[in-house]
Amino acid sequence: MTQPRRALVVVDAQNEYFDDNRPLAVQYPPRDESRAKLLEAIDAAVRYEVPVVTVRHELPEGAPVFAAGSEAAALHPDVAARDRGKGTEIVKSFSSVFAGTGLTEWLQANEIDTITLVGYMTNNCVLASAAAAEPLGFTVEVLKDATGAVHLSNEAGSVSARQVHDTLMVLLHSNFAAVTTTGDWTAAVSGAHALPKSDLGSSAVQGVADHGGHRGR
Repeated sequence: MTQPRRALVVVDAQNEYFDDNRPLAVQYPPRDESRAKLLEAIDAAVRYEVPVVTVRHELPEGAPVFAAGSEAAALHPDVAARDRGKGTEIVKSFSSVFAGTGLTEWLQANEIDTITLVGYMTNNCVLASAAAAEPLGFTVEVLKDATGAVHLSNEAGSVSARQVHDTLMVLLHSNFAAVTTTGDWTAAVSGAHALPKSDLGSSAVQGVADHGGHRGR
């Protein structure tokens, strides 16, 4: 297995997700815990000379969330303190970090083949970015303790943030990304080795074994 050339992509670590009064406040994992792990990942990336890309979502002034120039759209102060004058910053307006940002070209120019996603939300931008990376040829890693989700309810049903997050981590690991913890990722970076992931066929076979066979027939 070849040595990965990584970049840590910090997705939307903005105040919008950390204010209990905002509709998108992260619910699981607990936001203070996931933020601490996210900062730990940034520190590890700097220590081992992994490029850091900080992504910030921005919508037009007056938008209900991520409005340009608003305090809610600003990076969380802890992230901003680490980001200041370091790494690469991009602004996006779609879920995927690749859409209209120039990130693809930057990664290719810097010979990056593996992106590590941390940040928010598991159920939107992390998911969309991991899926979008596949046809672009990038390997993806997701740090499950440095990301987070929200409770969701709509006409299709209602699920807790924990259900959302845990389900998507299993889904991502089955095809789109190697899902791991910040600690295990740091160990992989320090040893310059790749992280294993499952595949859809193996995950499906194990799913049948764990859940009592083909009951859907």
